[in-house]
Amino acid sequence: MSTSTDHGRPDPEATSPAANSEGRPVSDRGDTVCVIGAGASGLTAIKNLREHGFGVDCYERETGVGGAWNWRHDRSPVYASTHLISSKPFTQFPDFPMPDSWPDYPHHGQVLSYFERYADHFDLRSHIWFGTEVIRVQPVEGDRWDVTTRSTGGYGPERTARYAAVVIANGHNWSPKLPRYEGLEQFRGEIMHASSYKDPAQLRGKRVLVVGAGNTGCDIAVEAAQQASRCWHSTRRGYWYAPKYVLGRPADQVNDTLLALRVPLRVRQWLYHWTLRLTVGDLTRFGLPKPDHRVYETHPIANSQLVYYVGHGAIGPVPDVARFHPYAVELADGREIDPEVVVFATGYLPRFEFLDASVFSDSAGAGRPTLWLNAFTPGHPTLAVAGLLQPDSGLFTLSHWQTVLFARLLQARRDRPERATAFAQRVRERAGERYSGPVKDSSRHWFEVGHADYLRAIQRALVELEGK
Repeated sequence: MSTSTDHGRPDPEATSPAANSEGRPVSDRGDTVCVIGAGASGLTAIKNLREHGFGVDCYERETGVGGAWNWRHDRSPVYASTHLISSKPFTQFPDFPMPDSWPDYPHHGQVLSYFERYADHFDLRSHIWFGTEVIRVQPVEGDRWDVTTRSTGGYGPERTARYAAVVIANGHNWSPKLPRYEGLEQFRGEIMHASSYKDPAQLRGKRVLVVGAGNTGCDIAVEAAQQASRCWHSTRRGYWYAPKYVLGRPADQVNDTLLALRVPLRVRQWLYHWTLRLTVGDLTRFGLPKPDHRVYETHPIANSQLVYYVGHGAIGPVPDVARFHPYAVELADGREIDPEVVVFATGYLPRFEFLDASVFSDSAGAGRPTLWLNAFTPGHPTLAVAGLLQPDSGLFTLSHWQTVLFARLLQARRDRPERATAFAQRVRERAGERYSGPVKDSSRHWFEVGHADYLRAIQRALVELEGK
């Protein structure tokens, strides 16, 4: 019997039959690894697992690669003007550089084309089942996993295949985190989450309130300053707004130089404050609230234009929202404003809807798994999460090394089980470790990591696994 489809991919249904606990047929895929998602982290997982000798079946609910960076996808948070906020050298995969001719901060269309070239260069598409969503992932005897899929949208029959291991790479910037306010349901204006914002034409000529001071909230406020008849920007606290360039270089490259020199955190904080004093001075004179934290204690906001438009009166800084009225929004200081459109740039929450929360020791179901290296969960040595990180620089390099580590762990389980057992013990002992300095306690910072600290931790794990 043939075990390939017309597209050259192994057919999960054309392998050894088995049955799950409910008696339903299961296709046993042997030593094959399942990867969920074909975005940045999923693609590098496929490549690294294949390079380490493993068969891979990847399931992607959309019709193309790219994940969040593919603006055609229903769940993509990308809008027309989206650019990288980390520069090329700190964003690209270590074994596949972005073109030298590209700008320091590529446009989202260029990032998507980069993923498409990456997939073609390493021949990854032949291992991806497009238009297929994963609806259940269940652990079974022998540290194996039953993965149930169906066509995206719920059409067609469900199919279950049994895998030796699973990599979850479904992203964490697609399920909107929506705030709750008194009177919100009675508000007569338009309300949208930033995930629904695609083009500044949605704001043109309207009175707009943007809620949230993350990178997306600042971007949308800047676009509203240029297109809306009026723009208010509501934040709960003051923030530090980093310019994208310092000393003529991308800011993250300057910061990385300091990290490479092992400059202490307090010295780097002082240098940052000194740079801001030289460039924009005291932000409170623009009406922005004074930050209640030190630099690097919240996720970096890289925006060179917000202060410019605040200084020109095109953005009105306002405090947190207290409540909504049918035709007005009441602020925490008692003022009322009358926006026609409210954009909640309030972030996202991770969701693993196909997996029981207990697998991640997430008994409350809050979406915050207990992991070591933000990738490995105690008690399930053949399960890994890729890309569940909020780094102070680019993500793709970190996802690359995460999946290299997982591929070598699977090799160790086969060839040197004593080292894999020692690794599992470290997962149990170190789950929940942080890889950043002190940060604000909020869901936005659940997965915050300093990229230099994190890469050193991955390197130590690789050395320990290999017994060097």
